[in-house]
Amino acid sequence: MLRTPMKWNDLSEEACPVARAMSVIGDRWTLLILRDCLFGFRRFDDIQRRLGITRHVLAERLKKLETAGLLDRRPYQERPVRHEYVPTQAAKDFIPVMQVMIGWANDHLAVNKPSPYKTLMRDTREPIAPKVIDANTGTEITSKTIWVEEND
Repeated sequence: MLRTPMKWNDLSEEACPVARAMSVIGDRWTLLILRDCLFGFRRFDDIQRRLGITRHVLAERLKKLETAGLLDRRPYQERPVRHEYVPTQAAKDFIPVMQVMIGWANDHLAVNKPSPYKTLMRDTREPIAPKVIDANTGTEITSKTIWVEEND
């Protein structure tokens, strides 16, 4: 099947779900901002201080995440008006994806320093060992268990 080349500036309309996801989270800093908001750091100054990102770039990325429906901007102070960025359900649905990314990075991109955080199961406080399971069959999804076909 002949495909039209993708245009990086407008991946949001692509048929490919990976391209559409990249249109939202593929920019430099965006995943780290989303991570911080999901991990409870939701105020502009806190995120800026933690990441060392410029205020302009942070404001731009937060607006993009808000427009994409991943963050809600809510005031927490009136004078001067200040906002926090609260993850929406769409952002919360990304948590398992982020956990798999963390596990993959720990397995394949190890560095000689400890991670600044650890993610644990809420009830047991045991470390998370993520894996992806097919909801229909209960089978773990790996390179050996998937098959990819193009749609007609």
